Amino acid sequence: MRLYDFLDSGNGYKARLLLHKLGLSYERVELDILNGETRTDAFLAKNPNGRVPALELDDGTVLPESNAIITYLADGSRFLPEDRLQRAQCLQWMFFEQYNHEPSIAVARYILRHTPEDSPRRAELPTLAEKGNAALEVMERHLEGRRFFVGEQLSVADIALYAYSHVADQGGFDLARYPNVQAWLSRVAADEPHISITAE
Repeated sequence: MRLYDFLDSGNGYKARLLLHKLGLSYERVELDILNGETRTDAFLAKNPNGRVPALELDDGTVLPESNAIITYLADGSRFLPEDRLQRAQCLQWMFFEQYNHEPSIAVARYILRHTPEDSPRRAELPTLAEKGNAALEVMERHLEGRRFFVGEQLSVADIALYAYSHVADQGGFDLARYPNVQAWLSRVAADEPHISITAE
């Protein structure tokens, strides 16, 4: 398998983390999204949406979208529940991650890490902070009395939400406001084998 990736990407990290946990071998291809490397004709032929990550399977099929990738990889493993309702609940939280969580927390992180201080995009930060904190509050309430997001063990729902939550401080979010989230982050990190977001 070949993973088209950008090392600073939380979405790419989801795939890298699960591949590591599953002990699967793959080739990682770094594409610099800051310099348009996902907009080349060669890459757009693989993923017309021009985004990473994208997982190229052994037969040449290319699967884009981080949460689709981790669902595919997790099939038949401990990370994707066999129970019908729990599988749907994993999807519920993965949809939440892409619709309510990532568009604010990941974008705020991107702006602070990759745009100059005088960038007009800095004006987006107060709105992103409001929406991101609302998402973290939803997570905080759900994790009251729970160890993981679905069932009693780590799942693709946790991996999807962990990726940008554990670096939310880089987007200006104060995780000390969310003790249940902090405790959950520690549990996810303690599940071995584990790698950091910057590990290739």
